[in-house]
Amino acid sequence: MQRALDCPWEKWTVFLHPEQRQLVERDYSGPARVSGTAGTGKTVVALHRAAVLVRANPEARVLLTTFSDTLANALQAKLKWLLSNEPRLAERIDVYSLEAIGLRLYKSRVGAVSVASREQIRSLIDAASQVVGGHKFSLHFLFTEWEQVVDSWQLKGWEAYRDVARLGRKTRLPEAQRKVLWSIFERVQVGLKALNLVTMSEVFTILAVKVAESDKVIFDHAIVDEAQDIGVAHLRFLAAIGDGRPNALFFAGDLGQRIFQQPFSWKSLGVDVRGRSRTLRINYRTSHQIRLQADRLLGPTVTDVDGITEDRNDTVSVFNGPQPTVEVLKTISDEVKTVSNWMRARTQNGFLPHEFGVFVRSVAQVGRASQAVQAAGLPFKVLDEHVDTESGFVSIGTMHLAKGLEFRAVVVMACDDDVIPLQGRIETVGDDADLQEVYDTERHLLYVACTRARDDLVVTGVEPASEFLDDLNMSR
Repeated sequence: MQRALDCPWEKWTVFLHPEQRQLVERDYSGPARVSGTAGTGKTVVALHRAAVLVRANPEARVLLTTFSDTLANALQAKLKWLLSNEPRLAERIDVYSLEAIGLRLYKSRVGAVSVASREQIRSLIDAASQVVGGHKFSLHFLFTEWEQVVDSWQLKGWEAYRDVARLGRKTRLPEAQRKVLWSIFERVQVGLKALNLVTMSEVFTILAVKVAESDKVIFDHAIVDEAQDIGVAHLRFLAAIGDGRPNALFFAGDLGQRIFQQPFSWKSLGVDVRGRSRTLRINYRTSHQIRLQADRLLGPTVTDVDGITEDRNDTVSVFNGPQPTVEVLKTISDEVKTVSNWMRARTQNGFLPHEFGVFVRSVAQVGRASQAVQAAGLPFKVLDEHVDTESGFVSIGTMHLAKGLEFRAVVVMACDDDVIPLQGRIETVGDDADLQEVYDTERHLLYVACTRARDDLVVTGVEPASEFLDDLNMSR
């Protein structure tokens, strides 16, 4: 373990703990899933699983996928390191985001497609809402109801919408209100058709049917990282790829890090991982001190819709590090100075620029992070969906982009009272149960950002600070 910790950073990021090798090499009679808290090596298990499958099956093609291009690029870089001595194996592993592989396969099997942007859909919903009138539904509510229920489940008629189980959408809707809503969404569907546009959920739903009808196996195996954030249509597509074959589907994820998707039943879509679901217990990527503090943000157990419970209490970290720091400053300039001094001190102790990650809640706070890194005299890159981490540069990004990344040292800045939980999200909620969902996902975001750190973590904010810091700061 110590030799692994002393390795160059790139080699460390693909280190597989011996305790986890059995999960990588095991034969599974159906879909399988590994879960575990941040730092337990789920991504590395997924990477090694891909390598094991192509070694064992000389003709096999493996899809290694996740929900964003940024994470797919990170997987590709790690796979390159893992198979640096076996480049021919890497040729049989296709690494794509789900959207990228979906569009690629759709084009080859169905034809050219134009995907509606969120802005186009929002505009259609707004126009339909005004035409229908006589209701009090906000544009935000309509848009999320469309995304999380109507489009996600590809509901095409009033009866389907009336009867759908709105898991994760806690706002109670009498049938009369649902009828008003459906009259709006029906107009949106007509509008999309008139513009010859489809949604990504529709792409995957159509593709799932095409794959299921074909006699040809597209991928012998599909491995999905950050599986807690895949959607309904994604899973339908993956179920079609797997087609019930042994070892065909392998998922890695953590319900405690779900920040993009509402919960839904995997079993109802033909992906039943009961009996083939394992929780990783050994945390070897985050120090004991960071893990203990970050875990205070979440509950001790998490249960999915199909009744599989993940117990987070018995995770064990295998190395120690400095106690994380939580600092609440009086002004933004004080925060910038504190963070820059913290980074400068670690640079003097041998930390390299690309071993730092600096994260904020949203784009509005990126400027604060940039000021701090500049004041520390370090070069940096601001991450987005198209900009990846780069050697020689500090990575600055939003908490959403932190998913799947890992750094020796992490700064989480701008944890102010109106920033996290994000005030804009709270103001759009009209039901107490939906408010709880907002608070839960905001906590998950902070947890994700904090657990990107291996050795060192500092969390900062300006008075009045986020209420979440009361849980995070054990000294309070």
